[in-house]
Amino acid sequence: MTSDPDDALRWEGDEPVTDAPAKAADAPAKGTSADAGAGEAPSLPAGWTAVGRGSEKVRIADGASAVIADGAAVTPSPSAASSAEDADERQGLGNVSLISLGVIGGIYLLYAVGWAVGGSNLRPSASFLVTDAMYLPWMWLVILAPFLWFVAVWVLTRGRATWIRIVGLVVGVVLLIPWPFVMTGVLGS
Repeated sequence: MTSDPDDALRWEGDEPVTDAPAKAADAPAKGTSADAGAGEAPSLPAGWTAVGRGSEKVRIADGASAVIADGAAVTPSPSAASSAEDADERQGLGNVSLISLGVIGGIYLLYAVGWAVGGSNLRPSASFLVTDAMYLPWMWLVILAPFLWFVAVWVLTRGRATWIRIVGLVVGVVLLIPWPFVMTGVLGS
């Protein structure tokens, strides 16, 4: 057991920065095969590129694990970067995002009910101005407007930051307030 208080913050094999040059000179690099000679360069899997100091010593080999040698940083090639982005895209939403989407979706559902009730309360008053054939399609459109807004924001913000999606949905909450229901209520005035 070591008495180092930062021991819990490191992975097995991580070395402090001050000890790295001394240990690198004493021991062979990790990740090299046991039968490799001392002068053999570490290898990277296909699709990865080593950059930085000592990157010219790193070779590419199939099936080998990624190795960082002599302080050289390793970055994926564009094909590997695109697969990393695909993995991030497949990653689920966080808890805060899911709860926010659920609350906003519930508000949209209440808005649809509010538009249905408010629109049906306005129907007798609107019959003086327009016929039912003109009024009913628009009433159904405003009832579906919260759902359409939710789907449109979801599709248009796919692949973007979650906060952009939340902001778009909050804008819809402000714009789609069911004013007929707010002004007249359930019974109408």
